[in-house]
Amino acid sequence: MTTSAPRPLRADAARNRDLLLAAAAAEFAEHGIDASIADIARRAGVGKGTVFRHFATKDHLLAAIVRSRLDVLATLGESLAGADDPEQALLEFLGVAIEQQQERDLSFLFAAAQTALAEPEVTRARERMFQAAYALVDRARAAGVLRADVTGPDVVLLMCAPGHVAEPLRAGSPELWRRYLGIIFDGLRPEGAHPLPQPPPEAPLPS
Repeated sequence: MTTSAPRPLRADAARNRDLLLAAAAAEFAEHGIDASIADIARRAGVGKGTVFRHFATKDHLLAAIVRSRLDVLATLGESLAGADDPEQALLEFLGVAIEQQQERDLSFLFAAAQTALAEPEVTRARERMFQAAYALVDRARAAGVLRADVTGPDVVLLMCAPGHVAEPLRAGSPELWRRYLGIIFDGLRPEGAHPLPQPPPEAPLPS
């Protein structure tokens, strides 16, 4: 027996879902993992029933937020896969990843919402993002603009570093992270590279 593909959301339902994701991201960023569904619904301008029609539980809502962020990065990485300049493609990918983090810092979700992160849709989105990032790293390394001993998992683990380093001074210098991305990216280049003291992490990275 064949199964039919899920029907696309109506325009109003899709709009409500997008409003809910944006409102939930804002509430979680401001109030943490305990932000209430009622406050999320109020912020989105819909009733609680609308929230639960789209997301059966808070974990499903958290999973959708995480997946949406991973999907953005994966789509970007895939679009950059054929870029003429592999070095600039990787740098653009890293820059967008950090801008996304700075726009609405939901990094605590990745530590706090283990049930949400175990959702199959999140697992698939994370793997897609990893593969897009790894492909950019492989192209940059093959082009000789990335040191030979740097791997895809190395770069994925470094993605959040510039934002975290600059976070204490973010209010006065919101673009300071770009300085640290430049420092880190210089460390990825082959010029003047020294042997690294530890082997790289294995792929795939853990959840």
